[in-house]
Amino acid sequence: MTYNWCHAPKCHEDQTMDRIRGSKGNKVLRTRKITLNNWNKDWWTKYFCSQGCMTQYLNTHLEAIVAIAPRREPLETPIKDPTKNTDNHYYSSWNIEKKVG
Repeated sequence: MTYNWCHAPKCHEDQTMDRIRGSKGNKVLRTRKITLNNWNKDWWTKYFCSQGCMTQYLNTHLEAIVAIAPRREPLETPIKDPTKNTDNHYYSSWNIEKKVG
């Protein structure tokens, strides 16, 4: 099987029983190993053992990640003129449609 190690900078510091490794008197907390499979092959779960670890990684490296492809201008999507939907008497909503072509 193929594995990745969790990329969170402090995954090895979380005090859970599944992270304990080593012989008696020589114990350590180890980063979790992630099995790569069809379920996680195209998802963030192939690099992180939990959402907490993913958030920890993003908080640590966010500036460097954004620097890879910074956004200097806003993105825009052309739309048709919005129309008010009056089907419901309790509240009104708007129909917003993208322009095609």
